[in-house]
Amino acid sequence: MSDEVGTHRSFAKKCFNQTWDLIEKDDRTRDETNRMINAAHASRYHWDFVGEPVNFARGEWLISRVYAILHRAEPCLYHAGRCLEITLENDLEDFDLAFSYEAMARASDLAEAAVETAKYIDLAKDAGALIQDTEDRQYFFSELHTLQPGSPS
Repeated sequence: MSDEVGTHRSFAKKCFNQTWDLIEKDDRTRDETNRMINAAHASRYHWDFVGEPVNFARGEWLISRVYAILHRAEPCLYHAGRCLEITLENDLEDFDLAFSYEAMARASDLAEAAVETAKYIDLAKDAGALIQDTEDRQYFFSELHTLQPGSPS
């Protein structure tokens, strides 16, 4: 592996993990919120150089989740849509398909699109039921249940 490839891969993973740590932090400061946004985008950027479609889809999912947390509908919808597009174009299934529908449900809810929200929740449930790994399936449904359509997140 070339130094450049290794560097991109390392930064992609570190930025993803830093984003996730900040997502889970209850009392983020403004600077940490900005770092969370930037780290999510940076992770996705670095995957462009060394990743595969699954990394691209998961990167778009992460960005959409950040914007969902921040109640920013337009970028949330954009990145959730990219996640679903990459997932479907590359026949990603299981965990990735279920979470791409979850991202679209969350983004649609944020955009106050009730019909789309219901549609994507149903698709997410159907895809989630097909997740092979029991722990992954349980985790998926625990995340899906955090979505409360029509209520502020």
